[in-house]
Amino acid sequence: MNDTLNAGQEARLRESIGRQTLLTTLGIRVADLAPGRVTLELPFRADLCQQNGFVHAGAITTLADSACGYAAMSLQPPGRDILTVEFKVNLMSPAIGEHFRATATVVRSGRTLTICTAEVTADTDPTRPIALMQATMMAIGEPEAA
Repeated sequence: MNDTLNAGQEARLRESIGRQTLLTTLGIRVADLAPGRVTLELPFRADLCQQNGFVHAGAITTLADSACGYAAMSLQPPGRDILTVEFKVNLMSPAIGEHFRATATVVRSGRTLTICTAEVTADTDPTRPIALMQATMMAIGEPEAA
């Protein structure tokens, strides 16, 4: 597999990410895009915290889910989009830090369903995951004619 996206595919992913109003509201941004692998970042904000001062699980889950969705989309042809079918997330430690990164990788890409995993880490210890996700993504729409 090629380790870089072509310019059209990268532009398509970035444009789609830009239309995600929840991601812009949370401040999530692209750190890295590659075929079958996407890394998104979330900066710490006090207004995203739960009652104990940790970044809320909903924000961490959104970060991981979106990374999985775009990793899946990176392997789909133009004209196809991705929706989440299901996910399982393990929250392994409190989300403490200034920046959080979700790196999602496609485990298996099919014509309709794609299975992804994501690991979320904090800048305080990037070697120790704070959350793990396994997700199933569904491709919708018809591929554009070549």
